[in-house]
Amino acid sequence: MNPSPLSGPYPTRRTVLRAAATAGVALPLLSACVTGGDDDQDPAAGNTGAKSADNPLGVKADAPLEVVIFKGGYGDEYARQAETLYAQRYAGAKIDHQGIQKIGEALQPRFVANTPPDVVDNTGASRLDIATLVSARQVSDLSQLLDAPAYDDPGRTVRDTLLPGVVDDGTFDTVPLTLNFTYTVWGLWYSRPLFAGKGWTYPKSWDEMLALCATIKAAGIAPWTYQGKYPEYINDPLLGMAAKTGGPTLVKAVDNLEPNAWKAPGLLGAAEAFAELAGKGYIMSGSEALSHTEAQAAWSQGKAAFIPCGSWLESEQKGVTAPNFDMVMGPVPSRTSADTLKHTALQAASSESFLVPAKAKNPAGGMEYLRILFSKQSAKAFAQTAGTLPAVAGATDGLTLSSGLGSVRDAVQAAGTETFTYRFRTWYAPLAKAVDDATGELVNRRITAAQWSERIQKAADALAKDSTVKKYTR
Repeated sequence: MNPSPLSGPYPTRRTVLRAAATAGVALPLLSACVTGGDDDQDPAAGNTGAKSADNPLGVKADAPLEVVIFKGGYGDEYARQAETLYAQRYAGAKIDHQGIQKIGEALQPRFVANTPPDVVDNTGASRLDIATLVSARQVSDLSQLLDAPAYDDPGRTVRDTLLPGVVDDGTFDTVPLTLNFTYTVWGLWYSRPLFAGKGWTYPKSWDEMLALCATIKAAGIAPWTYQGKYPEYINDPLLGMAAKTGGPTLVKAVDNLEPNAWKAPGLLGAAEAFAELAGKGYIMSGSEALSHTEAQAAWSQGKAAFIPCGSWLESEQKGVTAPNFDMVMGPVPSRTSADTLKHTALQAASSESFLVPAKAKNPAGGMEYLRILFSKQSAKAFAQTAGTLPAVAGATDGLTLSSGLGSVRDAVQAAGTETFTYRFRTWYAPLAKAVDDATGELVNRRITAAQWSERIQKAADALAKDSTVKKYTR
């Protein structure tokens, strides 16, 4: 599959998922976007109604609503279904729906002119740069939406119905500004029939992993492969292992650019573990030269037992993987018995980012639309057609799921509240590249774990000292 997010429901991480604030991918707004201030005429004037139990956000029933959706691999029918529910409640409202692919190119002039739509799915390769939108105060605070009663569960707030980490993923300097609709988790993928046929058990610890790798190699199969041209993929299990060892304290230290964060025992130990994996010959020969599609194809053909990837893998492999392959995902094994987090803990993050522009004509309607979209009813309908987890808890309950999606759902449930994600990749693109490059060198045995740590720490320190780069903290 072409890695562009325009071509499939699961954009590859290097282009979209973790680079949501990097101007190298997103389309930056023109400087004119910063114009406007408190004295400007309120475009929403006259487009609000009285708040009530049935109308907690104060929507004016006949105010027009403009919705712009990224029409990528998920299509936009799920968004239209939510619009139908909106129209049933606000029958006098005319809804203008636009399903497009080049979000940034279409909407940049409108944000500059202070005439944006009421709600935007800011996703895709040419999406608007969220960092620029935030700094220009062009995005509405979604707190009142998150604190409103859930559309089909009024005894709980919208905030309470979301999976762990979803609100944090859209929060900038303590203010929730975007809300992500899909939920992605990262782990190690394998074929359930292959493992069952060989009598292999998925490992919970790294010692068990190394022992199993020896058995797999003896059977004539490469234990691991990875998407070598894009070492970010193999970063995920390495950084996931480190997070399990050091817990949230380690993750936050990395994201906050704290001194010597990359020299923490958890990170150095994880790097040593992957250096050992490579040193024992447990990574398929030639993996470094493979693209994501080539590595995944080799894995699907049974040339390797494990491959690291996000939860989009099953959909991306449709038409490539044999019907009886039955791929499933497991969590990254724990490195030590003293890890802070359990072996079931998961690296997880939300994506498909929705926002309500600050200069929207009908911001109350935009938030109400999101309240409907993030209902269990809408999310379940999306899961049935898209084959991915929505960010709404319980959205897949009662559904018959494929082997891959079922394993992802089970992993999320097993993790409970023990999910984590690093933010440095979204906040600091140069540091993300430094980590990717160093990990590529590490797993190809050209640098040691200590050199890996030193190299990345040097890049992080340089970034921390650079006063031209806006810093974020968590």
